[in-house]
Amino acid sequence: MIKRVAKSVSFAWRGIKLVFKTEKSFRLEALIGLLVVVAAWYRGVEEVYWIMLLLVIAFVLALEIFNSAIERLVDMLAPKTHSFAKEIKDLLAGMVLLVSLFAAAIGVIIFL
Repeated sequence: MIKRVAKSVSFAWRGIKLVFKTEKSFRLEALIGLLVVVAAWYRGVEEVYWIMLLLVIAFVLALEIFNSAIERLVDMLAPKTHSFAKEIKDLLAGMVLLVSLFAAAIGVIIFL
């Protein structure tokens, strides 16, 4: 069982490295998340706010990974430009943008 868990973690880590290597948006969001963590530590943010900040950072990063995975799937299934493929990618980008804006709003509320 431990070998199976270790193998699963290895696959997951490989996915994180892949998205970090190939997705500029993920790297930017990870950098912003790191800056927020440093700012929270510097400001001495209370525990409950730490939980909120870490959750929204993780949520944004997880959605970016989901976005990247679905975009690759769309590219594989519709290699030529198709209007639905473009709409799917736009919807995914909108999802990440919406959550990022709400995450930023939460950060502003906590830091102000």
